[in-house]
Amino acid sequence: MRILAAADFHGSQYRLNLVLQNIEAKKPDLVVVCGDLTQFGPGEIAKNLLNQIPVETLVVHGNIDSADVPQAIDASRATNIHLKRVISHGVPFIGIGGDLPSSLADIRISDGSSKKPLRAVLHENSVLVTHLPPYKLQDKIFIGTHGGSKALRDLVDTCAPRLVLCGHIHEDPGVTVSGKTTVVNCSMGKRTEGALVGLSDTITVIMLE
Repeated sequence: MRILAAADFHGSQYRLNLVLQNIEAKKPDLVVVCGDLTQFGPGEIAKNLLNQIPVETLVVHGNIDSADVPQAIDASRATNIHLKRVISHGVPFIGIGGDLPSSLADIRISDGSSKKPLRAVLHENSVLVTHLPPYKLQDKIFIGTHGGSKALRDLVDTCAPRLVLCGHIHEDPGVTVSGKTTVVNCSMGKRTEGALVGLSDTITVIMLE
């Protein structure tokens, strides 16, 4: 499966156009958007951007998306996977959007029929889609400190999902392998256009520039 992953549109049609050009050129099976579709809203902008994407799209909202953005994602042609487990092309995707709490212990994930604790559904074959990156994994900000989530890093270290797709930290797009987990920060905020991820027996990542 070929995944085109991108984050941090911040309401920019220009950035969405780059995604559309890469869809045309790279022919992904799936697009994953890792939050901050808007610049503090409104939700209608998120809906308008998502409705232009011509292939299956999975989305979580970001920390500066306004409160109406999740509902706008629901109303779009894309699939909102925030706090959900969704199977696409035989692969389980689990989404956690927005800002993350200091502890993820109380988060429950819906699989369509029931809700289960996050740690009970996140396995080594899972793809975890978040807005924030895990702490010290593609999260270095311009002053050299780290802006990722420590709770998320603990989750990744404990559950070892196969792939984490994230954004948020504009200064540090790229890929890092930590243990059995590949972490891809696909932010479009600075110098890149997202990432093309090949997911089969192995994982390949090409950062799009």
